[in-house]
Amino acid sequence: MSKRHIIPYNPNLIARARELRKSGTKAEALLWKKLQNRQVCGYKFLRQRPIDEYIVDFYCPDLALIIEIDGITHENKIAYDRYRQERLENLGLHFLRFWDDDVIGNPEGVVQYIENWIKQMQQKE
Repeated sequence: MSKRHIIPYNPNLIARARELRKSGTKAEALLWKKLQNRQVCGYKFLRQRPIDEYIVDFYCPDLALIIEIDGITHENKIAYDRYRQERLENLGLHFLRFWDDDVIGNPEGVVQYIENWIKQMQQKE
């Protein structure tokens, strides 16, 4: 995949990221069980990772891929989420977004979507 590059982050976010790892949502816990230990195409994913001035749900450094799970709280933050995503994409990162209901209702389908995205990116190289 793409060459791994260093992404800056605000060190003040480290403690908050740890808290978020301990208190994740049901959807985050379900997807994490599928992503951890290199289960998806052999890639390592990290959860609740500080990047720039934000904390992202999941991040794969080798793919420069951020995966976000949006719940009901995101319905009122559409403009903020769009700005945040654009800012992170300007750092060369890719985004996949899923609704928490989709992750809870069909975790295998979400993982399949991620795997298909990875395969498409590999074909572009």
